[in-house]
Amino acid sequence: MQNFNLHTHSIYSDGKSQPREIVEEAVRQGFTTIGFSEHSPLPFDNNFSVKSYDMPKYVAEIAQLKEEYKNKIDIYCALEADYLTGVSEPFDITQRKYNLDYVIGGVHLVGQSANPDEIWFIDGPKWEVYDEGLQKFFNGDIQKAVKRFFEQTNEMIEIEQFDIIAHFDKIKMHNRERYFHEDESWYRKLALETLDLIRQKGLIMEINTRGIYKKRYNGFYPSPWLMEEACKMHIPAIISADAHHFSEISLCFVEAEEALKRAGYRSVINFKNGKWVEVEL
Repeated sequence: MQNFNLHTHSIYSDGKSQPREIVEEAVRQGFTTIGFSEHSPLPFDNNFSVKSYDMPKYVAEIAQLKEEYKNKIDIYCALEADYLTGVSEPFDITQRKYNLDYVIGGVHLVGQSANPDEIWFIDGPKWEVYDEGLQKFFNGDIQKAVKRFFEQTNEMIEIEQFDIIAHFDKIKMHNRERYFHEDESWYRKLALETLDLIRQKGLIMEINTRGIYKKRYNGFYPSPWLMEEACKMHIPAIISADAHHFSEISLCFVEAEEALKRAGYRSVINFKNGKWVEVEL
């Protein structure tokens, strides 16, 4: 089983564990690598991203743990950078400012305003928030809403500099098969356009297991049919737990590996000494 995880959240953003607790659990499980990736700072109040004033403390604590555990496990400091059109700080500026090891890019907020009341939050534990935003911002037009999610994701891919793309079809999570189905041609067209941009940009595609173990979705992000298409496009993949508690750092990794193998993958990607390296499944 894959023995590393590069998508991890601690108390610095919306996680529930101290960084040290996460490292200790990773060592206990025999991990070779653990990467911290708090949600990047945003210019408005929220309950999920790291605060700008906490960034120096976050970076310093991970650096301290990296030194302390250097003979036991590789530890990296990163961010899951939230892309919000015209609002979020350019990823490359953030990376240079804090000397981050890598950046994960993701869309959790759909809109183009620094006013939280004007943003559709497509993530989180409450499907009611998804439904309310769909009605408020798109008059219940699911095709228009999903199209905007993928357009914003495409903007991020084309404009920003980052390494891994997080859960790029997460728009389906709170859909719960109510508004659309993935076999509909309009949806497949949008998802495949984004996948081709991922290929063009040379990004690493995350296989995110959080939906399954949190019981918010009955599959992976992305879906198996997209894994198959990504494999045909030779897009590298990485399995991520998107852990928010130390107990989650390797959940559903076996199932993810099996899904990747069925899709045609024979390896995944890890980070080692500043370079992306291939690891056989």
